[in-house]
Amino acid sequence: MTSPIVIAVPKELAPGEQRVATVPDVVRNLKKSGCEVRVERDAGAMAYYPDAAFAAAGATIVPDRDALLAGARIVLAVQPPTLAEVEQLAEGTIVIGFMNPAGNLDAIKKMRDRKITAFALEFVPRISRAQSMDALSSQATAGGYVAVIMGAEHCPKFLPMLTTAAGTIRPSTVLVLGAGIAGLMAIATAKRLGALVEAYDVRRAAGEQVRSLGAKFLELEINAEGQGGYARELTAEEKVKEQEMVSAAVARADIVITTAAIPGRKAPVLVAKATVATMKPGAVIIDMAAETGGNCELTQAGRTIQADGVTIIGPKNLPAKVPFHSSQMYAKNLQSFLTLLIDKDGTLVTEFADEILTASLLVHAGSVIHKPTSELINGGKP
Repeated sequence: MTSPIVIAVPKELAPGEQRVATVPDVVRNLKKSGCEVRVERDAGAMAYYPDAAFAAAGATIVPDRDALLAGARIVLAVQPPTLAEVEQLAEGTIVIGFMNPAGNLDAIKKMRDRKITAFALEFVPRISRAQSMDALSSQATAGGYVAVIMGAEHCPKFLPMLTTAAGTIRPSTVLVLGAGIAGLMAIATAKRLGALVEAYDVRRAAGEQVRSLGAKFLELEINAEGQGGYARELTAEEKVKEQEMVSAAVARADIVITTAAIPGRKAPVLVAKATVATMKPGAVIIDMAAETGGNCELTQAGRTIQADGVTIIGPKNLPAKVPFHSSQMYAKNLQSFLTLLIDKDGTLVTEFADEILTASLLVHAGSVIHKPTSELINGGKP
C-alpha cells in the first residue's frame, strides 16, 4: 500500500494577510480522499479557524515550518512563496497558490533551480469546467463586497433613502467603474444597502448583468471586449469619449468604486486629478486597482488621502478583510484544483496533461513553463 500524499498548509506570513489556504470542511474531504493534511500551528487563527477545529477535522497540527514541510508532497498557500520559504522546500514539492510572477521573479528562479513544481491559480483558464477552481473570481467577490462596506464607512451620508420626522433623506449615489466579478459584487452590495447605483464597463455585454442587479448602466458606443472575458485597451479617441462620460458620472456620485484592471498591465486611469476636483465635498473613492497603479490619478496604494474634500482610499488585499469567508471560498477552489492532481486511488498524476493544469503550470522540473514569465526572466527571450 502506498503512503498517503502529505498536504501541508503553512501559516501566511505576508503583512496584512489573514487568510488561510484550507478550512476544516475541506480538510475532511481531503482526508476522505486518502491524503494526510498538516496545518501549521495558528495558520487559521487570523481567519477564525482555530487549531482545535482543524484537529477535529482530521488535520495534524505541527508546531513549526520544518516539521510541516518534512515529507510534504503538496503545499497549499495564498501568497507567493518568498525566497526564504522556497529554500525550505524539498526538490519535487508541488506548490499551489497565487504566484504574482511579474512581481516575484527571484522566487520563481529559485523554484526553478530547486526543481519545485508551482501552479499559479491566477492562470486557471476561465472555462466552464474550471469555474469551481477560479480563485481570482472568488477573491474578487470578497473584494467587491469589502469595497462597498469601506465606502459606506467613510461616506458622511446614509446610503438608503430614509423618511423621518426630521424630513426625507435622499439616497446616496454609488458609481462602480468596471463590471467584472468585483464590480458586480460591489453593485449588488450597494443596492442591498439602499443606494442608487450606476455602473460603467467598456464591454457592452456587461450592461445586461448590471441592469439585472437593478443598477443603471452608463452607455457609450464602444465595444472593448477582449479575449478571455477581459477588456482590451481603448484607442486614444475612445479614451477621450469614455473620460467625458465617466467624469460627469464621477462628479455626481457620493461613492466611487473603481475595479478596472488589465492582466499584466498597469491599471488604466479612469478618474483624473481634475475630475476629483469636480466631486462633491465628502465624496469617497475606493480604488480597488491601487496595487497595480490605481484607476484614480491621485491614488496612493495602502493609504487614505484627502484631495479637494474627497477621500481617496487605495486599499491593499481587500479579501483579507473578510478572512473567514475568503478562506472558505479559496479552500474550495483549491479542493477542486486538487481533483486534477490526485487520482481517485489517492496517487499523484504523473503528467499534467489536463488543459487546466497545463495553463496554470508555472515552474516544473527545473524549467519556467509559463512562456511570458520565462521571457521576463530571460530579458524578452523565450
